[in-house]
Amino acid sequence: MALDLARLSRSLPWIALAVGLVVPFLAQGSLYLLTTASIALVFIIYTEAWNFLAASGQGSLGHAAFFGLGAYASALIATSFGLPPLLTSFLGGLFAAAIGVLIGLTCVRLKEWFLAMVTFGFAIIIQTLMVSPFAGISGGWDGTAAPPLVSSSVPFAPFVQYYLILAVLIGVLIGFRHLLTGRTGLAFAAIRENETEARASGIDPVRYKLFAFALSAAVAGVAGALEVHQFAYVTPEIFGTDYSFWPIVYAISGGLGTLAGPIVGTIAITILWEGLRGLGLTYARFVIIGLLLIVIVIFLPKGLISLPERLRDWRGRRGEPPP
Repeated sequence: MALDLARLSRSLPWIALAVGLVVPFLAQGSLYLLTTASIALVFIIYTEAWNFLAASGQGSLGHAAFFGLGAYASALIATSFGLPPLLTSFLGGLFAAAIGVLIGLTCVRLKEWFLAMVTFGFAIIIQTLMVSPFAGISGGWDGTAAPPLVSSSVPFAPFVQYYLILAVLIGVLIGFRHLLTGRTGLAFAAIRENETEARASGIDPVRYKLFAFALSAAVAGVAGALEVHQFAYVTPEIFGTDYSFWPIVYAISGGLGTLAGPIVGTIAITILWEGLRGLGLTYARFVIIGLLLIVIVIFLPKGLISLPERLRDWRGRRGEPPP
């Protein structure tokens, strides 16, 4: 039976989540593996947020700004008011969304890569502000403490933390799937293909783009908050360019514009990254990941989720009789 790529793409997120439910048991008590899995879940959430923005025809090279703003807002609110970190993570997301709306109102009419450069510059500006003018609040390069997502006094705290993050991821996937398969997704597709024709059809590109920007920033902020509450610490390094580029790498590697792509890309790159670390490679890891990304872009432009389809086509060509 021929493999239906569209059906596979729809099923992969839920297959991956089913596997995710048993990961803590597969870790066999290894705190390192469980922590790595938790971080991977956070970056899947973050990548889904970036991917959602890309689905609306917009690009961002500075999404670390919203990732970091959500992290700092959550850490400071939790520390100042003693609120549960899980609650403040969503408050951090709201703060990131508010900033995202302000940026969107200013730049949402820009073309994709002009907007991308604005977000890139914004991330650099925010990092600079956190290091110097706002050092009294942020702690400068030394950073500031953030309460753990789950207190160590809670039985099986690492397991509880993992499943809390997994629950947030499931909620994000359900929400994005509902939006992207409904009228919002159709509007996004029309805007991506031809914004002028979309406007002529009665679609307001500015409204939809602003909505995408705000929601993407909110989810990225929640992901950033969940990240720092795992480590119980946050520094301005969270606004670094690497944090902006990782979701791009994950989304493109897995499959841009699909729900399954960020999951597959994040898991595949994380396994490779940690495996190379286990082999003692440091800087060489960046070279290998870069070469892999080049190969994927050239030979699998639809990402790793299209690999079964490409293998099927290759096998079909080999089985064809000669002309």
